[in-house]
Amino acid sequence: MIDSLPNWLDPTPWMEQSQSTDLHAIKNAIYSDNPGERELALMLSPTARPLLETMAQRAQTITRRHFGRTISLYTPLYLSNYCNGGCLYCGIAADRRAIRTVLNIEQLDRELDAITQAGLDEVVLLTGERMPEADTSYIREAIERASQRLNNINIEVFPMQQSEYRILAEAGCTGVTLYQETYDPIIYEQMHRWGDKRDFESRLDAPHRALEGGLRTVGLGVLLGLADPSADLISLYRHATHLLKTYWQAGVTLSFPRIKPQMGDFQALHPVDESMLAQAIFALRICLPAVPLLLSTREAEAVRNGLAGIGISKMSVASKTTVGGYSETAEESTEQFSISDERSIDDFCRMLRKKGLEPVFKNYDAIYREPVTYVRSS
Repeated sequence: MIDSLPNWLDPTPWMEQSQSTDLHAIKNAIYSDNPGERELALMLSPTARPLLETMAQRAQTITRRHFGRTISLYTPLYLSNYCNGGCLYCGIAADRRAIRTVLNIEQLDRELDAITQAGLDEVVLLTGERMPEADTSYIREAIERASQRLNNINIEVFPMQQSEYRILAEAGCTGVTLYQETYDPIIYEQMHRWGDKRDFESRLDAPHRALEGGLRTVGLGVLLGLADPSADLISLYRHATHLLKTYWQAGVTLSFPRIKPQMGDFQALHPVDESMLAQAIFALRICLPAVPLLLSTREAEAVRNGLAGIGISKMSVASKTTVGGYSETAEESTEQFSISDERSIDDFCRMLRKKGLEPVFKNYDAIYREPVTYVRSS
């Protein structure tokens, strides 16, 4: 296990700024023409909290400039909740008395049909850590079947080797989402008691392997509540900018999951309230103007309503966190975590339109699913 981060990822040089009491410096950071780590750290400072409305206005202006008045929609599809991991914060960790199941091909087709009939065109396929019930070959087949119905197919599964990512890219996978959970190596080791996920470095390098394998996008994120949120968010920013500089043709997205109720009843070590969540989103929007920022149904209706179009440009909708939840044909299974926004697609879209936002169900055609080869920056 490593005990320190590589220099390109280490937030330490900027952590003093995240405790700044200089209100003038924070205001300058909000309106900076070229914000970076220093400005991000200043905007994450507790002193910046009274300037939240100013940050929101700046974030909204930037969001509209780069994404218009649109919100892209996607939904997660759980393929399996089998897992060998010992993550303290997860409802499907190996030591939970969870009801386990995996979709067979017939059930998978029914789930995909239900999602397609709802009008959605982007899906995230999810599993636990690598298991015989849901290995690379199973995920490849799920991607191939999904690609017959949908244009944008992402995976949120276990870290793979570059050759495996190439296989999935050839099957029609467009992107991978892989949260580091926390960039604090010590807390990471404490949270991941056993299993493949305990390998911090392998997980950190997986987005690089995915892009080298031909995928078009990588989704990054931290599980807010595990470690110092300012340190994790600065590292998240540095990770994103590192990938964007190295693979300048690739797409990077950021997500902001907070710890939610789950089997195991793990409680956040560093609780992040709704104001702090909003502050983080606004600060990262200001510093990463063109990067899609995502918010899932983990968050309550009021939070999602308020942040849509103000930093956030992409949201999940009508999510199910159980295996077989859309068609309700699979056996009962334990959900990974509780969702907070259970609105239907119609209800959610109605809210967006009332806010002057247009829901986007489809961004591009299947022609863009071919694997890509990146020209790496020097």
